[in-house]
Amino acid sequence: MIKLRLIRFGAKKKPSYRIVAIDSRRARQSRTLDTLGYYHPRTEPLEFKIDLDKVDYWLKKGAQPSETVNSLINRAVKGRKSTQDSKS
Repeated sequence: MIKLRLIRFGAKKKPSYRIVAIDSRRARQSRTLDTLGYYHPRTEPLEFKIDLDKVDYWLKKGAQPSETVNSLINRAVKGRKSTQDSKS
């Protein structure tokens, strides 16, 4: 099964994460199938970027997002909708 989850990188006590598609049986830091974005939780405000087209592709293939990735996807979708509403 394919999962959409976070991979940790960055310095000690200064984590940053990549949002990736990976086989669920693999270790957290092992080879990934695709990189979908990034997440920097220590910035104020939170900084993240997600390629929603890639996310849709993997979700259609049956990938399951982790709780954190699912909440980030929902935030990105809300942000995209609010920017589209302001342009109209």
